[in-house]
Amino acid sequence: MAGQLTQRGALSLLLFLTPAVTPTWYAGSGYYPDESYNEVYAEEVPRAPALDYRVPRWCYTLNIQDGEATCYSPRGGNYHSSLGTRCELSCDRGFRLIGRRSVQCLPSRRWSGTAYCRQMRCHVLPFITSGTYTCTNGVLLDSRCDYSCASGYHLEGDRSRICMEDGRWSGGEPVCVDIDPPKIRCPHSREKMAEPEKLTARVYWDPPLVKDSADGTITRVTLRGPEPGSHFPEGEHVIRYTAYDRAYNRASCKFIVKVQVRRCPPLKPPQHGYLTCTSAGDNYGATCEYHCDGGYERQGTPSRVCQSSRQWSGSPPICAPMKINVNVNSAAGLLDQFYEKQRLLIISAPDPSNRYYKMQISMLQQCTCGLDLRHVTIIELVGQPPQEVGRIREQQLSANIIEELRQFQRLTPSYFNMVLIDKQGIDRERYMEPVTPEEIFTFIDDYLLSNQELIQRREQRDMCE
Repeated sequence: MAGQLTQRGALSLLLFLTPAVTPTWYAGSGYYPDESYNEVYAEEVPRAPALDYRVPRWCYTLNIQDGEATCYSPRGGNYHSSLGTRCELSCDRGFRLIGRRSVQCLPSRRWSGTAYCRQMRCHVLPFITSGTYTCTNGVLLDSRCDYSCASGYHLEGDRSRICMEDGRWSGGEPVCVDIDPPKIRCPHSREKMAEPEKLTARVYWDPPLVKDSADGTITRVTLRGPEPGSHFPEGEHVIRYTAYDRAYNRASCKFIVKVQVRRCPPLKPPQHGYLTCTSAGDNYGATCEYHCDGGYERQGTPSRVCQSSRQWSGSPPICAPMKINVNVNSAAGLLDQFYEKQRLLIISAPDPSNRYYKMQISMLQQCTCGLDLRHVTIIELVGQPPQEVGRIREQQLSANIIEELRQFQRLTPSYFNMVLIDKQGIDRERYMEPVTPEEIFTFIDDYLLSNQELIQRREQRDMCE
């Protein structure tokens, strides 16, 4: 009896045996005073609930949002939250379980753990350079993101990526590559006539129109051919431009510059003469001048011009034998007839039997062709007054003209002497003794011929052989 004493009975017995004293109350002690009795009662401790496995709802019913609890009870399938029930927790597809995967209903009427389902997400995809993407369901499971590139770019890599159950995106990040060449448009082909007296034409054009199909950046444009404003010769010329973008793609275009030269029919040189022409000799603006050989003079238009109508101006002149008028009043009037036409070789001797005179005339008579090629006319002044004789070829000169010529050219009748006069009437060389024609020709060729005469001499080099 003494071993089974309850807590409350033992406490009451102890208090009766104690002398009576004034009770002291301590707040929060679990005890309280009784004013009527000199006795203290202990507050009873609440009893733990009695365990009962037959109660169907011992713990609260599990309800997992976006998930499922599969429970196993000792009492059978109808007891989902009875004491001792064990539940396996899982989440729907697209959600991840956070917390305990398995919980049990405890005697405290609570489950042994907590858990919830969190929606699964992939990280936000970064934007790609020169491109973008669109997704079917944001960053949630099974969302598909399709990539596309800006105009002028080509997508390399995965075109689509899918958010997978492990929270990662399928595939890899693609890139947008500029593979399209720039757009370039050249000016139209053009045709132009050569300028007067020229075989070229100056041609201008605007630069090509260039645009990049991607980021709009053109790094450089190269030109193969002459620059705008250049002089183009006759014919067709291909002008090519090439443009490069930042990705080193290139595109080219070309156009044609055609230059035409207006040309007149070829001119024939006159008989006993030749032509000297500017430029090409038959192009628009070219001037052709007619010249006559020695002993001939021009009759008619001195020059003709090739016109824009492709026809020559004027009519062709002729070269007629030179007519020398010896019936003049002075030596100056005689010499003026040879100005810019003929060179003069004036020979003076005391008499026809002079040895030097005879030797000189003999050598010159054998080289009349060379004299004519070099436009040389011989004037002979032989004898002394009053027996003097002067002649040009077969024409006789008067005594007054003979005297004036000797005085004007400082020629003496006392001995053999000779002077060479150029086409401008200038004394160029004097001889006191006979000289060979070759010496005379060499001097003329080296010092007296004009550029046109030099060309003519090269063309007629073998005419006298």
